[in-house]
Amino acid sequence: MRVLAGVLVSFLVAAPCASAAPPAPASNHPILGIWKLSLPDLRCSEVYRFRGDGTTLVTSAEEVSESEFSIPDKPSAKGFYKLEDRIVKDNGKKDCAGAIMKVGTRATNFVRFHPSGELFLMCSDESMEACIGPFERVEGEEA
Repeated sequence: MRVLAGVLVSFLVAAPCASAAPPAPASNHPILGIWKLSLPDLRCSEVYRFRGDGTTLVTSAEEVSESEFSIPDKPSAKGFYKLEDRIVKDNGKKDCAGAIMKVGTRATNFVRFHPSGELFLMCSDESMEACIGPFERVEGEEA
């Protein structure tokens, strides 16, 4: 169910792999770190490690994948960060929803942080109409 490229299926665009990696986020960007999304209905959780080099490591059930992401340094006037993600590696195993993600899959979502910086929602557009979360920051581990 890898959320960046799974739950919001209708917002995905399959595209060929790009040759250049996206720019790394600012070193103090609020997305950096480890985030957990609990999916109680599926009795599963996903863990996202957003790293300072612009890559993520995601675990979802048996799936382990890596992505490249880009995100602006500042949110839009509406308070959302546009998060673009492309899967670059995947172990070919099933995620929380039983899906197998494909290398090259792209997703664009919009992230809205809680003022505490400890939670965020991921939305299909710059509104709170179609969001998933909360993603909760995991403290005490390295991304």
